[in-house]
Amino acid sequence: MNRITSILLTFTIAIAAVAADSVPSGFSQPLLWRAGAELSPAWVPGTNSFLDGGNEMGKHISSSLSVNIRADFSFDKTTREGLLYKGLYQGIGLGTTTFFANRLLGTPVSAYVYQGAPFLYFNNRLSLGYEWQFGAAFGWKHYNQETASDNAVIGTSVTAHMALGLKLQYTLSDRWKMSVGLSANHYSNGNTSWPNGGVNHIGASIGIAYAINTPTETAAAPDRSLTEEADKGRWFYDITVYGAWRKRAVSIGNPAEPQLCPGKFGVAGFQFSPLRSLNRWIAVGPSLDFQWDESAGLAPYWVDGTFADMIKFRRPPFGRQISVGLSAHAELTMPIFAVNAGIGYDIVNPKGDKAFYQSLTLKTFITKNLYINTGYRLGSFKEPQNLMLGIGIRL
Repeated sequence: MNRITSILLTFTIAIAAVAADSVPSGFSQPLLWRAGAELSPAWVPGTNSFLDGGNEMGKHISSSLSVNIRADFSFDKTTREGLLYKGLYQGIGLGTTTFFANRLLGTPVSAYVYQGAPFLYFNNRLSLGYEWQFGAAFGWKHYNQETASDNAVIGTSVTAHMALGLKLQYTLSDRWKMSVGLSANHYSNGNTSWPNGGVNHIGASIGIAYAINTPTETAAAPDRSLTEEADKGRWFYDITVYGAWRKRAVSIGNPAEPQLCPGKFGVAGFQFSPLRSLNRWIAVGPSLDFQWDESAGLAPYWVDGTFADMIKFRRPPFGRQISVGLSAHAELTMPIFAVNAGIGYDIVNPKGDKAFYQSLTLKTFITKNLYINTGYRLGSFKEPQNLMLGIGIRL
């Protein structure tokens, strides 16, 4: 009887696997494209004196207005991704933002990728979902020692563009969909140059989108074997290498005062992250993190009597500029993109650096197992450390 039961169980599993494999992949069917536009008025918090009126015009910068055009695609509802990730969309956006202070901040233009999906359906037409954006903003009026020395907000003409929001979407017809939402945006150069105060804005959005093509078949509920296979817990292993450059201020002298070091310093890192999927959307796990920072641990090697642009340091030993830490991670794992947040503590770290650190990264999969890593690392939730630009493999 036990042998018969085992044979039946094996036969059932085999049938389920074949059924799951028979569902076409997302890119094997025509993608469903749509184009749209959004308008986003927002409030700019006064996070530094420059925004609060401490600028050459004495102007309080407290509002912004963004206009975006967008194009995205979703997967056909008969494909594996379309069945498992209902309503998922991803695309490219292009937008411009005015802070009503062109002379002070300019009118930056952003190019970004985005992804979103509904997580709550009220009925067949109305849903609530999330959306993130990640890209670059160009054309800032930034800090210049001679012409804009009071600009403590933006230190480079190009910054990162990051946003996260909630969207209420309503289907008007087979072709048209409108949305209203709330979002928070952040612009920063990732500590690659100073000053790096950054700009934030929090506001509303209203948008309209037109479906260029529509599905040819009515979507069915995903087969139980397909969802069970997708939600089955499994381990996978991410190996990431990254590099970046950064600025550094070092406290020296007696009494110690921070001195901005001229030039930029290299950073290189390695992460080994075993992650376990809880379901098709979420994975969690630990990570072993190794990082070398050319600017770390410099204070004890300061050449006495050197300051400002002439400041000098003896080169620290390699072991004094590395950090080794353990971190815990949670990852939103979706087709094409994965968003990973980590929090960790350095067991070994250079003198003067924060041992408590955090990271936020975007993994863009260019094949099933190979991804581009774009991320940022902070110390104690407030100290900018460095970008994490690299490549990784998922095993």
